[in-house]
Amino acid sequence: MADPALTPVANAPPTMPDPLAGLRDWHLPEPVSWWPPAPGWWLVAGVALVALLLAVRLWRRRRRRGAAVRVALDELRVLRGQLGAGLDPLGFAAAISVLLRRLALTRFPRERVAGLSGTAWLAFLDATGGGEGFSQGPGRALAQSPYRNPAAATPQACADPAALGDLAERWIRANRGVAA
Repeated sequence: MADPALTPVANAPPTMPDPLAGLRDWHLPEPVSWWPPAPGWWLVAGVALVALLLAVRLWRRRRRRGAAVRVALDELRVLRGQLGAGLDPLGFAAAISVLLRRLALTRFPRERVAGLSGTAWLAFLDATGGGEGFSQGPGRALAQSPYRNPAAATPQACADPAALGDLAERWIRANRGVAA
């Protein structure tokens, strides 16, 4: 005979299908596209572009402004090399004077620099970065050397050309940021 536990009960309701069986599982929305960016990102990109353009413009202006100083320092190195290769000290002092005058004309108004000579030229160099090295130190040779006869020059005419070169380099570097 059949087991009574396995036999259906006469009054039992029929089994209903599971109502949740037709639902889909959890799902995520599609990822947000990176293009086109939000308006705030366009604004940030515009500000960054303007800042980059300004930085490049300032860098180029500063680079152009420092070109005269770089050229002057290069010429000073060449003059020092010529001094070691046999350039007479008076010629060295005259070349230093010309170099400093050319740089002064690019850095200061022409009216202030062009007419200077002798002690006025040395006072200008002292006032614009030489301390007292031009009027009281080795820079005195700049006022005298262009007018001396190289054949009749004494050894004291330009006693220390190396000190004059150092003084000129210090003046050039002191006027690096000066703009006319």
